[in-house]
Amino acid sequence: MPLTTTFGALADPTRLAIVSRLSQGEATMGELAAPHRITLPAMTKHVGVLVNAGMVERRKIGRTVVCSLRPESLSEVQAWLGDLTAYWNTTIDRLEDLLANSEES
Repeated sequence: MPLTTTFGALADPTRLAIVSRLSQGEATMGELAAPHRITLPAMTKHVGVLVNAGMVERRKIGRTVVCSLRPESLSEVQAWLGDLTAYWNTTIDRLEDLLANSEES
């Protein structure tokens, strides 16, 4: 999935909280909805956005819907953040060198 889809899905605080919760293990729709005081249909819509973004998987066990995180879906975000971190580390190193050289002059 494109990064914009992933970040768009995570832009909502409820969906971000769902992903955080699922990073600790699978949960039912009721368990996901409880801390947010939202209805199951509203939770279903939020989870649907995460499913469409490829971040969450849901399956039925009897009448219960269980959701789990697809951690591999975040690998693109992790790579992007790694590139960004490398850029900033290089930039800060250059700034430190520049400041050190200007103090010596």
